[in-house]
Amino acid sequence: MNKKTFKDIDVKGKKVLVRVDFNVPLDESNKIIDDTRIRAAIPTITYLIHNGAKIILCSHLGRPKGVVAPNLSLAPVAKRLQEILKQPVVLANDAIGESAKKLTADMKEGDIVLLENIRFYKEEEENDDDFAKELASLADVFINDAFGTAHRAHASNAGVARHLPAVAGFLMSEEIVSLSRAVEGAGHPFVVILGGAKISDKIGVIGKLLKKANIFLIGGAMANTFIVAKGGNVGMSRYEADKVAVAKNILEEAEKLNVKVVLPVDTIVTEEFAPNAKAKKVNSYNIPEGFQGMDIGPKTVKLFKKEIKRAKTIIWNGPLGVYEFKKFQKGTKKIAKAVAKSDGVSVVGGGDSVAAITELGYADKVTHLSTGGGATLKFLEGAVLPGVDMLEDK
Repeated sequence: MNKKTFKDIDVKGKKVLVRVDFNVPLDESNKIIDDTRIRAAIPTITYLIHNGAKIILCSHLGRPKGVVAPNLSLAPVAKRLQEILKQPVVLANDAIGESAKKLTADMKEGDIVLLENIRFYKEEEENDDDFAKELASLADVFINDAFGTAHRAHASNAGVARHLPAVAGFLMSEEIVSLSRAVEGAGHPFVVILGGAKISDKIGVIGKLLKKANIFLIGGAMANTFIVAKGGNVGMSRYEADKVAVAKNILEEAEKLNVKVVLPVDTIVTEEFAPNAKAKKVNSYNIPEGFQGMDIGPKTVKLFKKEIKRAKTIIWNGPLGVYEFKKFQKGTKKIAKAVAKSDGVSVVGGGDSVAAITELGYADKVTHLSTGGGATLKFLEGAVLPGVDMLEDK
């Protein structure tokens, strides 16, 4: 990694603005369902505490679209962070207003202030320079530790870096190093597992990894577009009609490069898109009219597991079924278990993929769990990430 990190600067006595990713899932009563993203920021925060910094944390939560939404306040996050750190975490009522200025004015070494949801301001996603300057005025140094938003040119990552010395946090540097190592130093067989709904979200990463990987295992709704490209009938299953030609080109390019593409051979289908819909198993290339795919079937799981077992490098992004419905998580969870048990280097990114690994208790069995979804894909396809690009070079 050729970017400066938090260890390259002296933080003692300085106000340090840290962009973290506390975009955690909440239930209907505003309780945190999964605190993984909060815990991911702890190493950087702990380092700053121990080295005498005055810590100002900044994050978004959800998509309030520039308006104050009480249900998306960072109050539950402040409470949980305080429990984890076992020290006070003060929540400001705003990010650049009087509350933020007052609470950050007389901080002592080791103090922590969490600014309110940065996306309550429309200027954040607009990367407004005046807004970024106001935010930067609270601190002496900027640390970007929010890899999950690094692919966005927003005020709180790329914008602030124009006005303060800017370096990477522990999580950010770990993400860059781990993802780079997985791709550039990949052992073979190199297996890429892709799921989720759309090919359009993953065209870039497929194009990049086709030249490096040996095997692609494709599930989720995006597999339907490939199946249609091969002449299959997917019934009422979701697929991208305008991307069938793209899928066909990918398959042809894979064949030229001698890259194996494994698609589902059996699919769990239902007549309605519902959590407890009556399900049955059918051939993936001949789904009956009126039925839609909800999960990969047992034969497909077996095929995927066979390739995973012999892999030396695995990159996985995206669920292989309708993961939001518990009944249709089986395929994704079985593949999660296979990835965790693999002897190869494994990198898992994307919310549902990471959730499957974590829920099964296999988080420590995977080489690297990436906190980025879109950011991970963009990095893997070789795109410039604004939140990384703006950091100071060594």
